Amino acid sequence: MTNHHDSTDAAEPGDITTPSGNAMATPSGHGGSVPSGRGGPAPSGHGRSAPSGRGDSPDLAADQQITLRTASELADALPYLLGYRPEDSIVLVTVHDRNGRGRFGARARLGIPEREEDWPSVAQQLAQCLVTGSERRGARPEGMVVFLCRDPAGVESGQQIMERLRPLAQLLRTACGGLDVPVVEALCISGGRSWSYCCPGDRCCPPEGVSLGLPGTSVLAAAATYAGMQVRGTLRELRARLIPWGTQATVDEQEQALDAAVMTLVPRMLDEAEGASVAAETLELARRIIGRLADTPPAGGTHRADLRDDELIAHDEAAALILGLQDRTTRDQAAEWMEGDEAPAALRLWRALARRCVGAYGEHAAAPLTLAGWVAWSLGDELEGREALAMALGADPGYTFAVLLHRACNEGLDPESIRRCLRSERAEREAAAPDPDPDQVPSSCTPAAHAPLATLRAQPSGMGRPAVPVGPDQRRRRSGQGGGPGAKGKRAGQSSTRPAARRRVGRRTARTDQ
Repeated sequence: MTNHHDSTDAAEPGDITTPSGNAMATPSGHGGSVPSGRGGPAPSGHGRSAPSGRGDSPDLAADQQITLRTASELADALPYLLGYRPEDSIVLVTVHDRNGRGRFGARARLGIPEREEDWPSVAQQLAQCLVTGSERRGARPEGMVVFLCRDPAGVESGQQIMERLRPLAQLLRTACGGLDVPVVEALCISGGRSWSYCCPGDRCCPPEGVSLGLPGTSVLAAAATYAGMQVRGTLRELRARLIPWGTQATVDEQEQALDAAVMTLVPRMLDEAEGASVAAETLELARRIIGRLADTPPAGGTHRADLRDDELIAHDEAAALILGLQDRTTRDQAAEWMEGDEAPAALRLWRALARRCVGAYGEHAAAPLTLAGWVAWSLGDELEGREALAMALGADPGYTFAVLLHRACNEGLDPESIRRCLRSERAEREAAAPDPDPDQVPSSCTPAAHAPLATLRAQPSGMGRPAVPVGPDQRRRRSGQGGGPGAKGKRAGQSSTRPAARRRVGRRTARTDQ
């Protein structure tokens, strides 16, 4: 599950069990040794056994075991369970017992609510969501591990944060206990130290906490590195690759290009005959840019790589693609670039387009964010896939394609079933299309003549006919992007000579049923 306090996605459990389900750990008391099975560490509880499992990373060797001797080693293992370093988060991980040995099961993450009065309901809903999701998969947990992660800010120390979050830890323990799932360990991680809410002993769990090891220096880190497991930075760093630009000069230039594209493309997209031409032009332009990106290897470091990609895409090209992808059929054809050599460059393009959805066009990011999430998931990166899809729902909570993909990713479905559907549609479309002039339009840009992705959603009415949505100001308030008073005043003053009706159209975009 990925659900952030700064986004609007629904809470869904995520599955981190190993494919074979045979990750095991032998029982151990607090301070004892706990060998881990494949895929990650087994936490040592206080008189309870706990399991091992995998995160969003490759498994460890089947016969490889890692011994965790203390609760602080369990805290050190958290990034390897999730695949990233959580910030300001509640993390729950289920414990499953198998013949006296255990494994980690599903896990859930939620941002810590700022208002303490929200803690009781959040604790109940989070525990219920994770236990119910596990039961739905036929594996009711025997226990739960709780992590509360928040770094100090200002003059507050890690120990003070631990004490302030103690009521939340108790609420989570009570909520899980009420579902007959005992909490075997509850840890607070703050400022590079960890505290146990379950252990009463000062010798192993002193009041000042236990210092965590330096990242990458533990036995687990060495084993994970050897196995090819990767721990990202933080979710904030990952989301930074997908959020709109912040430099005002570039924002203004891109917004002006989007306004110009709306004035040019919307009338054509609303015309049934011209709409097919716009779709073909959009896909052809996307293919050219994907080739351009593929020919330019990314620079070292994610930030530098994203800046290089931004330089390779002109404002008017990005605007035309953002507008063209609002057509559902065009977007579904673009989703076919999901594997092989074209997929990594396509993912770079969708990230770049998401960064270009600036100002009043924040809701338009739902299309490129959904494509980015889908391609990342298809390439095996479940973490970026879930994050991008969650951000797509933050931009437009009703975006059906993102809703269904996000649910499928969280449910642990195999993306291959969706890939087969897209491959089939691509083959059918190309087989039905007349042989094109190779000097004119590539066959992959031929407009679709059938209903896309029927296996993923119910067929909406009016398919293939874009419609200009009413009430763009209301949409911006709902998405929470680009709707501030300053933005409104700036846009209103950009072109005082433009007729009022054309100004209104300039704030809209063509969209279809999602």
